Amino acid sequence: MRLRMDYPFCSSHVLPRHPGRCKNLHGHNYLLQVVVAGKTDPVSGMIMDFEDMERAVKEHVLAVLDHRHLNDVMENPTAEHIVKWCWDHLKNTLPGLDELILFETPDCCAIYRGEDG
Repeated sequence: MRLRMDYPFCSSHVLPRHPGRCKNLHGHNYLLQVVVAGKTDPVSGMIMDFEDMERAVKEHVLAVLDHRHLNDVMENPTAEHIVKWCWDHLKNTLPGLDELILFETPDCCAIYRGEDG
């Protein structure tokens, strides 16, 4: 069983190694999809309480990234680096973390499942 919650946030960034227009200051309305997996508890009937999931994401990710200039948080804030940063900040606080999907635009996203790199 898997649970998914969506978390929108807004940030600006510059991609210093990008050869095109993304090397200039710009921003995105991001959407972070957080997926946890696990067995349903026979007593509660849940994998996890949605409020616990929301608390972890707000405290460890959104409090740092929302309405911020991402270059103040990481040197090269590509979608790939941002989603891995999110994973690294959630993996020890969100049991069953299975997948993160970061939409930079409605039709462009980076997907991370904890693999190296």
